[in-house]
Amino acid sequence: MSAEASSGATTRLPQHVAIIMDGNGRWAEQRGLPRLAGHREGAQSVRDVVRASRQIGLEALTLYAFSAQNWDRPADEVAGLMDLLRDYLLEERAEIMENDIRLRAIGDVEKLPPRVSEPLDALIADSAGNRSMVLTLALSYGGRESIARAARRAAELVAAGELDPAHIDPDRFGSLLPTSELPPLDLVIRTSGELRISNFLLWEAAYAELYFSPAMWPDFRRQDLYTALDAYAGRERRFGLTGSQIESGGDLAP
Repeated sequence: MSAEASSGATTRLPQHVAIIMDGNGRWAEQRGLPRLAGHREGAQSVRDVVRASRQIGLEALTLYAFSAQNWDRPADEVAGLMDLLRDYLLEERAEIMENDIRLRAIGDVEKLPPRVSEPLDALIADSAGNRSMVLTLALSYGGRESIARAARRAAELVAAGELDPAHIDPDRFGSLLPTSELPPLDLVIRTSGELRISNFLLWEAAYAELYFSPAMWPDFRRQDLYTALDAYAGRERRFGLTGSQIESGGDLAP
């Protein structure tokens, strides 16, 4: 990555990056290790990528930490993932606070066990006033589930007479999503070479750039992040317009 970009000074730095952290289990299996060893090493990648994102000046980083479908994995793997999540929240608490990072969570977080939800809720509350970067953990999250929840909320507002159905447009609907407080999503990174977004931020990714890294998540560190950001910086984002319209300063609204 260029010195300008790595310092966070580039004008092509995205505001909001989301990462599908894939490949922990396969990384471990390829090495003859239990799957949890891959998740444990993947936690080191989380630490490095979060630190790098803060240092280069990203406004928002969203990590797909645990999907709504991951509850169907073997019970011992789920329990191990919950323990790793708890460890992360406790061990990184000081760094998150000292670096002015605001922590958020999206998804069905009420399903999390108390040993995770308690330190999570505490850190969300204590970091609420931080402003340098927003770190969002997608936990028990699904994109379709998130859209369905927003649709139910819209229906409730209509039934209560608080919302005119004629006024439901993309902006109003988007305000009902849990990501409404975040900047628009600019870049989605998926690791492990898989070419799909797996029910992640489906609404938000409508105009996001997609970047697929061959690296398994336990091997993905800050240099891999810089490579993805360099690729993003070299792309022309047209939002449905033509290249000539972009060059002439056309309206970039989707």
